[in-house]
Amino acid sequence: MKNTILLTGALFVAMFTVSCKKDYTCNCEKTYTSGSGTTTRNYSVYTYKDTRTRAETRCNANTSSGTDLGGNYAINCAIK
Repeated sequence: MKNTILLTGALFVAMFTVSCKKDYTCNCEKTYTSGSGTTTRNYSVYTYKDTRTRAETRCNANTSSGTDLGGNYAINCAIK
């Protein structure tokens, strides 16, 4: 009887401590900066089936900055 109660309790705790994987959408925007101001536009969208923490980490890894033919830019990504 004690083993059954312990096993049931352990399964109950395990059910609520396991993180659920869901689909999280990562939206990225590219912002160009020039002498005349800034221009922001949608850049890309990613979908991650993961835990919220891991999806945020993967999304933030897409953040970058640099220079191309349009000028200086920054890519900012966030889970929406």
